[in-house]
Parts: sequence; C-alpha cells; structure tokens
Amino acid sequence: MQGLEPDEIRALLGLTREFAEQGPRPVLTGRTVATLFFEDSTRTRTSFMLAASRLGATVVDLSGAGTSMSKGETPTDTAQVIEAMGVDAIVVRDKHAGVPSLLHRAVQCSVLNAGDGKHEHPTQGLLDLYTLGESLGLLDSFDYSGLNIVIVGDLASSRVARSTTAGLSALGAHVTLVGPPTLAPRKLSVLGCDVSTDLDAALEDADAVMMLRIQFERGAGRQLAGVADYRVGYALDPERAARLKPGAVVLHPGPINRGVELDTPVADGGRSVVLRQVRNGVFVRMAALSACMATLPA
Repeated sequence: MQGLEPDEIRALLGLTREFAEQGPRPVLTGRTVATLFFEDSTRTRTSFMLAASRLGATVVDLSGAGTSMSKGETPTDTAQVIEAMGVDAIVVRDKHAGVPSLLHRAVQCSVLNAGDGKHEHPTQGLLDLYTLGESLGLLDSFDYSGLNIVIVGDLASSRVARSTTAGLSALGAHVTLVGPPTLAPRKLSVLGCDVSTDLDAALEDADAVMMLRIQFERGAGRQLAGVADYRVGYALDPERAARLKPGAVVLHPGPINRGVELDTPVADGGRSVVLRQVRNGVFVRMAALSACMATLPA
C-alpha cells in the first residue's frame, strides 16, 4: 500500500465495488492461482481461494508443512518450481518481511502479498478502506478527507495497521494510532499519522475505530504489565463505545480476542462492521487478482 498512488488505490476500490454490486466475472478462466501460506490464516487464505474460484481460475492450495520448504527448500526455489508447473499467480504469506518482493524478483508470474511479517498486508488495507467507504457513504468518491480514523492496539507488530494507515492517509483521512508506549512507538508517525497513548481523547471525534489484537505470538505480551491493565487503558468496552459519535463504526481485522481488546457486545453490536470486512475481503481480492492477471497473455 505504501507504494500505491491515490488514483491507483481508488481504481482498485472501484473495481472492488463492481464485483460487489455486479457479481463475479470469469476473467481468469484458464488461469491457475497457487496460495502459498507459511503462516496460519483463515480469512485471507479462504477469501483469496474463493476470489480466484469466482473469477474462473483453478486454485492450488499449499502450505509450509505441505511443501518441500519443510525439507529445507528456499521460498525462491519453491516459487520457481510452482511457476514451472504453469501457475499464473502466487499468493504468499510469510512470517518474514520482504518475502513477497523476493519472490516477485525470482518469477515471471504475478505475486500477491497476503501478509509479510510486520511489514504490510495490502489487501487487508484495501478491504478496510472499502468497508469504511461503504459504511460512511463514500463509495462514489473514495475521498476520505476530513475523516478521523483511530487504530488501537498492538501497532508495533501490526502489518494491518501499516497498510491501512498508508491507504487512509493517501485518500486524505487523518489517522491516529493509539496504544501503550511499548506497542505504539512514536516512529510509526512516518506513516503520516499521529501516535497517542490516550484512547479516550482520540475517540472523541472518531468516525471509525479499528481495534487490533495483541500479537502474543510475536512477543507483544512481554511488553505489557498484564492484560487486565491493558484493558483499562485500551479495550473498547460498551461504555467507551457508547461515547462514540453517531454514525461512527467499529472495525477489527480478526481474529478477535473477545474480552481483551474488544468486548462481545461491541463486536456484535450495531456499530460493528467486522463481518462486512470479511465479506468485502472476497471482493477486494477478486479486484487484486483481476488487476494483476486479467491482462496476461493467454
């Protein structure tokens, strides 16, 4: 997302709207898409598979445990082997930042980033942008000037926060990243946003708030005094949600740790657009696959 111009982002969001409103088109009939996931995933992996299928492509689903990488093969060699079998696109997720770019330089087929380490998650950023546009009535322009968006939680570990913040900033929104100092380092302001430790102040004028889970698997828990203390300062509970202004919406990229960063009444309440995000993820990934692959020679 950090490499896309505003017009490029709006074009992808516009294509997403076409798929959402008009349904799938078999623009990838005869193509093959390989999903190469070296980290666990439910939403991203499944939605990419559904997106490719709805566009008419054949899908080959792979994982780290099911490839020769478990025997020591490098990601580059794995990608080149898959490409040699006639694959037209590789959707890759890896725990290391930069792997999608590495594969892109090693193969001639399309490579789509499904999340790389703490770096980026571009299609998640796009679906967050689309869901905001849909929820706030901005699908005709995708001009987010004047919006105040708050992203809360484990920002140091979050590739989602990086992609979504970059996209929102490009489209004119004002973004505030909020979390305890250990999880919300000031250096994240290079993304063109504010960084704060005061959630209650940030929520006062928020048009939307996106909650993030604590990424314990990346060691974030060691940087906290405890979950109970974290909840006091940074959980979106019913009391905090009730203070949001009318029309403000709540997002979460999932998976949700209910009772930690987001309480069930809020996650399942009228402000929540979490399931819209999931639904829109299929349309966004249809747009991304189509944009990358539809013009390839047969």
